[in-house]
Amino acid sequence: MKRNIFYILLIGLVTLYSCTDDFAELNTNPNQITDESLKQNFNHIGAYFPSMLEALSGNQVMHNLNNDSWVRHYATPTPFVGGVNNTTYYPRWIHQYWNRIYGSIMAPGRQVIQIAEADGYDMFVQWAKLIQILGTSRLSAYHGPIIYSNYGTQGDVLYDSEESLYNTWFSELDQIVSTFSANTSYSGFSDFDATYNGSIPHWIKMANSLRLRLGMRIVEANPALAKTQVEKAVSDPGGLITTNADNMMLDLYGRPFHEVTICFSWNDTRMSASMESILGGYDDPRAGKYWDPVADASLVADHPGFPYKGIRNGAFLASKALHLPYSTISSDFKSASNRKLIDAAEVHLILAEAALRGWSVGGGTAQDHYEAGVRESFAYWGAGGVDAYLANNTGTPFDYDDVVETGDVNDFASRITATVAWNPTGTNEENLEKIITQKWIAAYTNSIEAWVDHRRTGYPKLPYNYKNDSNSDFGIVPADEFMKRMVFPVGEKNNNASGYASGVSALGGADEINTRLWWDKPGGNF
Repeated sequence: MKRNIFYILLIGLVTLYSCTDDFAELNTNPNQITDESLKQNFNHIGAYFPSMLEALSGNQVMHNLNNDSWVRHYATPTPFVGGVNNTTYYPRWIHQYWNRIYGSIMAPGRQVIQIAEADGYDMFVQWAKLIQILGTSRLSAYHGPIIYSNYGTQGDVLYDSEESLYNTWFSELDQIVSTFSANTSYSGFSDFDATYNGSIPHWIKMANSLRLRLGMRIVEANPALAKTQVEKAVSDPGGLITTNADNMMLDLYGRPFHEVTICFSWNDTRMSASMESILGGYDDPRAGKYWDPVADASLVADHPGFPYKGIRNGAFLASKALHLPYSTISSDFKSASNRKLIDAAEVHLILAEAALRGWSVGGGTAQDHYEAGVRESFAYWGAGGVDAYLANNTGTPFDYDDVVETGDVNDFASRITATVAWNPTGTNEENLEKIITQKWIAAYTNSIEAWVDHRRTGYPKLPYNYKNDSNSDFGIVPADEFMKRMVFPVGEKNNNASGYASGVSALGGADEINTRLWWDKPGGNF
């Protein structure tokens, strides 16, 4: 009997201790997110990346009323604030892009880098830096000097000069590509990467293509460095984005394509007159992929075979209603789920320019890459007739007539005499014009790079603003010139005085819209 009682007591004690051991587990809320659960599958750092990638795109006041208009891709039928605004060279909405890049890319990127470095996840460190380079290289294309190496420091924050920015970016790209190349089978990004589904070889191609883009951007400011960086991108074993399957596409995460809302919901965006002139004159089959035809045939009476009508950028706009019947963006964009950031067409056309300059591009002539770039663009948009298009050696852009305004208001004569077909006996300058004009067309929906190319090369030969409201407030743009940059945000002048002063000093001129950026040099291209 005593032995039986002992066994009963022993069993009870074992049960008690077992219950005690399980107490914490039994009293833990299964729905509670713990620090350890956040670290599973890299959630504590990976969760930042979708919003950082999404922030690389933009909206109306960041693009459509800025570079989209300045480089003549889109135009607005809306006068906005009495017709005196960014489109007529009087800056408004100055800070939006600055705030987006710093608030949605640099700030979370800095946090990611700190966490990932502490936890030993160098791949995430390099991925965050790559996205920061993408964002800040676009921001610098707006303003020039920006805050980068000193970002996150206390007090007034000094700016980086453009020259130092590019040196830093190239150095960081070295480390990024090196790290990625040593870890090509790494799968840690996959849950957070709607662009390449975590494929490291694709991110290597993107990083090399970004180096290619930035290298060519500085060709007039530092030709030797430009050549070195372009050839380094070409020679890297990881390759470049040379087919549309490798394009960098930004997922919209269920949101509408920005221009769909702007165009169809707000009626604030329409086809530009430059698009009408260039696409129409070249009989470009991509026109129907970019734009919807007009319903009123009288709007295109001067070219009835090309049923698209655009608005001159910097136009006189009597009222919004007058130009609303002009061509909207293609209705196909209503079903878009992503947008391109770097694509094969851009890469091939950069290689065409590099080959034209006599640089090593790993095979293929300037003509080869020029035609490959056009072909990739046609394929991306699903347009046919590329062979006939590339053989067109007669078509040139239309003169433009704004049919809803009286007289010659908003009209212009095209300054472009270049045709599409490559000219083997043409000068470098003549063939560069062809390359950059095709880059301008292919860059549709990604106009920042087209704006860069236009400033650094002067191509395409776009029409000047009809209405130019630039004045001493922000700098005067001569009637036969174009806006060259956006001024620094007023908040920087007021709240970061020493930093702002360092930015103006690094700019090398007044904080005005007609001050050239470091890589934007006057004169010829060769």
